Amino acid sequence: MKSSVAVLPPFLVLDQLLRSWLMEDIGRGDRTTQSLLCQNVTIGQAKWVAKAPGIVAGLPAAARVFKLLNDQVSFVSVSSEGAKCEPGDVIAEIHGSLDALLMGERVALNLAMRLSGIATLTNIYVEQIADLPAKFVDTRKTTPGLRILEKYATAVGGGINHRMGLDDAVMIKDNHIAAAGGIGEAVTRIRSQIPYPLTIEVETESLEQVQEALDYQADIIMLDNMSLTMMTEAVRLIREQDNRVKIEASGNITLETIRAVAQTGVDYISSSAPITQSRWLDLSMRMI
Repeated sequence: MKSSVAVLPPFLVLDQLLRSWLMEDIGRGDRTTQSLLCQNVTIGQAKWVAKAPGIVAGLPAAARVFKLLNDQVSFVSVSSEGAKCEPGDVIAEIHGSLDALLMGERVALNLAMRLSGIATLTNIYVEQIADLPAKFVDTRKTTPGLRILEKYATAVGGGINHRMGLDDAVMIKDNHIAAAGGIGEAVTRIRSQIPYPLTIEVETESLEQVQEALDYQADIIMLDNMSLTMMTEAVRLIREQDNRVKIEASGNITLETIRAVAQTGVDYISSSAPITQSRWLDLSMRMI
C-alpha cells in the first residue's frame, strides 16, 4: 500500500486536544456516572465492537482519552491500526475504573469512529489506483482543530499527506495569481522571500498557464479541473520540457474518475472527499 507513514503527534501535542474535548463533554461533572457510583472505586470491563465493515483508525488516541481520566485503565487494541474489520469484530478491550470508562466512552468512540470513517473511504480511493504509479493525496479541507488527526487517518487508510499547513510549502493558487498579476510575477516575488528548501507549487487551469509555470521553474504543477484530454496534453508538455517537475491533478476527483485521471500519467491526485464526505464507522462499547 502506497502511503505516508501514519504517525500520531506526541502526547505533548495530542493531550491538549483530548483534554479540551473531555472538558467539553464532561463540563462541570458527569451527573449520571458520579451520582450512580457515588465516589466508590468500582472496576469495570468493556469491549469495543464493530457494527459495520471498514478500516480501523484512531485507537491509540482513544486509549489516551481513558488514560487521561485514570492512568490505571488498560486499553488493549485487538485490531491493529489500518486493519479491516467486519460487523461483530471486537476492536478493543478495556479494563479499569468504571467511572473513567463511562466518562471517556463518548469522546473516545467519537474520535475513533470519525478517524476510521476517513481511513475507510481513503482506502477505497487508494485501491482504485493501487496498480498505477499515481499516489492519492489529501488536502487542507479539514475540520478546524482536527486536522492533525484527520490527516493521520488518511495515512492509515493508505493515502499521502499533502502539506499540513500554510507554512509547509508554497502553493500559488488562482487568487494568488490574480493578486500578483500573473504566474511569473507570483513565482518571482515568492521565490525571493521563502527559505530553503520550501517547494513551490503552482495551480494551473490551462495549457498556457502550465507553460508559464514551466518557464518560471515551478517544482510542482497542479492541473486543476482540467478535462482528461487537456490533462493528458499537459502531462506530455511537462514531461518533454522538465521531467523533474512533479504533477498533481485536482478538482472533482471521484471514485468514478480517479482511475482515468491516474492513467494520464500524473504523479499525485488530490481530493478532500475522504475527509469531507466520509461516514463515521459505527462502533459501540459494551460493558462486560
